[in-house]
Amino acid sequence: MEAGLFRRVFKAFQYRDFRLMWFGACTSSIGTWMQIVAQGWLIYRLSHSAFLLALDQFLAGIPIFLFSLIGGVVADRVERRKILLGSQYVQMASAGILTVLVFLGMVRVWEILCLSFISGFAQAFGGPAYQALIPTLVERDDMPNAIALNSIQFNVAVMVGPALGGQTLAHLGETWCFGLNALSFLAPIVSLSVISARFLPAKTMESMFNSLKQGIRFARQQNSMEALIVLAFCMTALAMPMRTYFPVFVKDIFHRGPETYGNLLALMGLGSILGSLGIAGAGNMRNKGQVALGSLICLGVGISGFALSKSLFFSGSVLVLAGAAMMAVFATVNSLVQLITTNEMRGRVMSVYNVAFRGGMPMGNLVSGWLVPVFTAPVVLGVNGLLLILLALYFVFIQRRLVAL
Repeated sequence: MEAGLFRRVFKAFQYRDFRLMWFGACTSSIGTWMQIVAQGWLIYRLSHSAFLLALDQFLAGIPIFLFSLIGGVVADRVERRKILLGSQYVQMASAGILTVLVFLGMVRVWEILCLSFISGFAQAFGGPAYQALIPTLVERDDMPNAIALNSIQFNVAVMVGPALGGQTLAHLGETWCFGLNALSFLAPIVSLSVISARFLPAKTMESMFNSLKQGIRFARQQNSMEALIVLAFCMTALAMPMRTYFPVFVKDIFHRGPETYGNLLALMGLGSILGSLGIAGAGNMRNKGQVALGSLICLGVGISGFALSKSLFFSGSVLVLAGAAMMAVFATVNSLVQLITTNEMRGRVMSVYNVAFRGGMPMGNLVSGWLVPVFTAPVVLGVNGLLLILLALYFVFIQRRLVAL
């Protein structure tokens, strides 16, 4: 019974290339989250500005919003493995430069912001290629399981990376966090070099602009795709600012240090793993739309609960719920988009989805960066949670296309 459940939850691991990509991406993501912990702390230490925290997230995300559509066209025209390798090299270089600047004591906030933009630019091309590559490593029936397991690797990193980052930051300093992140990119580079899967696109004389229009037209013609894209944008715009303002809550409300910051991120990551395991165990389940909307309501409740909490214990508990709900929504919506899409159009359609999903992050952080200095972080995040609940109820009772999926 237990062995059967284990095999069902981790079914996509039977594919060699998927296993290699999973472990490579997980290692890199752990390093990335170590840097996120140190970078947020460093910016707030240097500036004590909530707006600059939000601006850093905005600059990291806005290239994804601006260039992902082009990245999707490229992902359907060039071998996706090569695009991903280029993206990893650029991000490794950015982390390496930041390591040197911090080690020499020469770092300034504007340099951190510039490097965030460069890394975001690399992700604008790597993101669509990665999302398009992962489903091709498994059979179609195992695609939802692979997407859920891919969410698990990200959230293993969200749990482990911040905890390691908080401890490393507290005991060894910021330089080590950035340096270890730079080294972590070697793992996906090695994985991408040894996988056997190849995507060989058909040659075309069609212009990139026409290819892009074809991808957008395909997305609009699919039943419920527009609703999924709108949902992706709104949920990230309203949900992701909570993570951005953890340093504000830790320093100004709980009066704690970087270890607490890392622990809160780790607790949210633990919840995300639990949510991902639940989705992976469910496999290619029915009523994905209802699961996504129910999870969205739980996410809104969790964010509002965290915003209003004055207890560190209660806040940590609520973050486990919010993390589980967030990943259940993300994985379910991603599965719906992937199942609707054909492989020939996957790069372009996933780039449209990526623009919405990743584009919501900088927009939400930018708006919250203006609002938090005026209304305070607890008020802004509390309203965001309420808006997520209202968004889910809108799709449940008024725009009902997602309920039927």
